[in-house]
Amino acid sequence: MAFQGVIFDLDGTLLDTLQDLADAANQTLESFGFPQHPVDAYRYFVGEGLQTLTQRILPDSAQTTSEIEDVMLKFSEIYREMWNKTSAPYDGIPEMLNALVDAGLKLAVLSNKPHEFTKICVASYFPNIPFARVYGNRDGVPKKPDPAGALEIAKDLQMTVDEIVYVGDTATDMKTGNGAGMKTIGVEWGFRERAELVENKAWKIAATPAEVVSYAI
Repeated sequence: MAFQGVIFDLDGTLLDTLQDLADAANQTLESFGFPQHPVDAYRYFVGEGLQTLTQRILPDSAQTTSEIEDVMLKFSEIYREMWNKTSAPYDGIPEMLNALVDAGLKLAVLSNKPHEFTKICVASYFPNIPFARVYGNRDGVPKKPDPAGALEIAKDLQMTVDEIVYVGDTATDMKTGNGAGMKTIGVEWGFRERAELVENKAWKIAATPAEVVSYAI
């Protein structure tokens, strides 16, 4: 099935950012004297925005509005200094993106990562990829799985939802794409398991970036 555009999730889909996110979060917790978490636990903590991440990593005794806000601010300060320590594109991602561009598809990124960090990551790791839109979590736009961001991109690109495929690694991504009326591709190399993608009605599941290309063009 040929598409005209592809919307990608960022963390766990294009970039392996888990170690940097976990390290920044654990340093934040340590600075407040709170218990830290294993890196693998962050596979389930991240993906739904900074506030949700903060609520998930804080102990029950520290769930006040002011403490959550303080921890969010501190995390942003720490992550700003270490967002690129170990993060990198997954194997085959640059080749996948170039193949899609060469095939004439328009590409976009839609992430629940704060907009500032989303823009920085994409510009740094994919400087030669002409993404038509790069959106992180922005004020006034509901975060995923609300389909508002995906529908905004479709409007920006002057495409119908039938012309766009949404690619991600979590239930949140499948719900976002499906909610927008788009076909969804779940990727197996990300933060979550294949079963989660199946359960959340992925149209296709890709084991490799090359398979994404085969489904999209």
